[in-house]
Amino acid sequence: MSGPLVVLVGPMGVGKSTVGQQLAEQLKVTYRDTDDDIVAEQGRTIADIFVEEGEPAFRAVEKAAVHRALAEHDGVLALGGGSVLDADTRALLSGLRVVYLSMDVEEAVRRTGLNAARPLLAVNPRRQWRELMEARRHLYEEVATAVVATDGRTPDEVTRAALDALGPSRERPRAAGR
Repeated sequence: MSGPLVVLVGPMGVGKSTVGQQLAEQLKVTYRDTDDDIVAEQGRTIADIFVEEGEPAFRAVEKAAVHRALAEHDGVLALGGGSVLDADTRALLSGLRVVYLSMDVEEAVRRTGLNAARPLLAVNPRRQWRELMEARRHLYEEVATAVVATDGRTPDEVTRAALDALGPSRERPRAAGR
């Protein structure tokens, strides 16, 4: 096994879980979400980890979960919104099919309400979301082999666009030089 068939990245609330499940169904593979792995392993929510231990502790747990999933899972894998902050994670994504699901701040407001259950958006949600995206957008783009805008699209439409972006051959990409 050489890693996941498709990896989804993007900001919180963009629809990675919903689209990931639909993509897995369409591609007839399994689906995995590293945020779900973290919650199952830790026995508490991501928000609770942030509050109780802080962001650096959460990022360490996230990095381990992402690296484990990249090594173990061969279907569709959705990563947490901040997972691309880690350089080692970005390096592991090299050579994989990575779809960046993007959205603008107005879409984020519509989808998530930018509520306080999102620990990084607790004070001024719109400004914080914009700042997060300014810090992360280039990282999502760096790891992506395809970018799919989700603004104003249903999950079915985003799934179809992601399948189209993957191209006619949805088989696992070959390593360079082979």
